[in-house]
Amino acid sequence: MSDPVTTPPVSTEEEVDTSRRKFLTAATAATGAVGAAFTLVPFIASWKPSERARALGAPLEIDLTKLEPGQMITQSWRKQPVYVVRRTPESVAALAKVTPSLKDPNSDASAQPAYAKNEMRSIKPEILVLYAACTHLGCLPKQYFTQGDPTLGADWPGGFFCPCHGSRFDLAGRVFNGSPASLNLAVPPHKFESDSMLVVGLDANAQGAA
Repeated sequence: MSDPVTTPPVSTEEEVDTSRRKFLTAATAATGAVGAAFTLVPFIASWKPSERARALGAPLEIDLTKLEPGQMITQSWRKQPVYVVRRTPESVAALAKVTPSLKDPNSDASAQPAYAKNEMRSIKPEILVLYAACTHLGCLPKQYFTQGDPTLGADWPGGFFCPCHGSRFDLAGRVFNGSPASLNLAVPPHKFESDSMLVVGLDANAQGAA
């Protein structure tokens, strides 16, 4: 009777080698899956304008749904900060009262699209869109929207105050007499796609960035 055939025991080195092959196979598969997922990211991101495209002038959409009267939001377009303000009816009514105190009340020397060259410097009375750069030396004016703010005096109608050199602007971005700045705050090209959707960078009278 022949001796039974015995299977030699698996060495520890063979066990480690087998485990290593399984691990490498699983890791390779996982890496391939992750790589496939990452290839989708640029494709999905391409559906929206990139930061570089916006910096070069791609239009910027701003949802105004949550912007309450008396509030302001700051966005960036062409690497420049932009203020968007929802004015109250009271602040709109106050614009006509400050005309004698302004350097350029009709915005004849200041920069804005033709459709914003009016007393409110806007398309809609309640929505103000401005470049957030003082026309003196480019500092960012701060919001002081409360009429009679104690910081600026009892006759303050509401508007912007530049902390760098003291220029004052009303709630249409028009500069007050006595300010170092000589021009009103500039108005960027913009339009409304709907009552709640503002597009900065598209002119209201032409399809294209100004």
